[in-house]
Amino acid sequence: MARHSAHGKATSSKPSDHVVARAIDLTKIYGDADNQVIALNHVNVEFERGQMTAIMGPSGSGKSTLMHCMAGLDQPTSGKVIVEGLEVSAMNQRQLTKLRREQIGFIFQSFNLVPTLSAEENILLPLQIAKKPIDRAWFDQVVHVVGLEQRLKHRPSQLSGGQQQRVACARAMMARPSVIFADEPTGNLDSHSSREVLGFLKQSVKDYGQSIVMVTHDPRAASYADRVLVLADGNITQDLRHPSYDQILEVFADEGEETHA
Repeated sequence: MARHSAHGKATSSKPSDHVVARAIDLTKIYGDADNQVIALNHVNVEFERGQMTAIMGPSGSGKSTLMHCMAGLDQPTSGKVIVEGLEVSAMNQRQLTKLRREQIGFIFQSFNLVPTLSAEENILLPLQIAKKPIDRAWFDQVVHVVGLEQRLKHRPSQLSGGQQQRVACARAMMARPSVIFADEPTGNLDSHSSREVLGFLKQSVKDYGQSIVMVTHDPRAASYADRVLVLADGNITQDLRHPSYDQILEVFADEGEETHA
């Protein structure tokens, strides 16, 4: 069972209530028998609702593979992925498309905005594709939280990198997904823009109970999270609750020493 936050937030004893997504004995192997790479090695982990979890680890540790399997973007070799009680790993493409449209939000390092559309049109695009009604009050709230009220008519090329990523954050929030997966969301941003985006993500967890799973190589970004998972060679080697920036740096100093020992 998932451990409770050190801050003692009350949660139900039912796993389905406080766990938004879980991996069960998750294994992902690339290549054939002669040239196998084990990206995930029988990983078991639960992601708690209303928390921001950062996944860290050196290049090739399996962190992006774990997120892609959890989000239904990659098929595991064996094991199960469960999101909101639904077995993602057993879904066909049509079911996966529906799941990603209704339950999962995405934020990518490269923003993935449509260059010919305005900020407002980019934010609303997934809802329009899904032919879902647009809740204008929620739209106004999300836009206010990300601070884009004066930029809604601008196209991506007229926005800074930080503003473009905030558009991407607002787009992910609009459908009120069960969980948002963020892949290096501050990877292309300067330190000021990074703080703005991370502050928004943290606020969306605190104020709206959003669940976020974020892959990052940046200890500063990870320090915004409620929980930090560290991967190495396809295994979870550390599970830290509310770590400070210094504690995260210390973990990676230790991991580096072990690697070079």
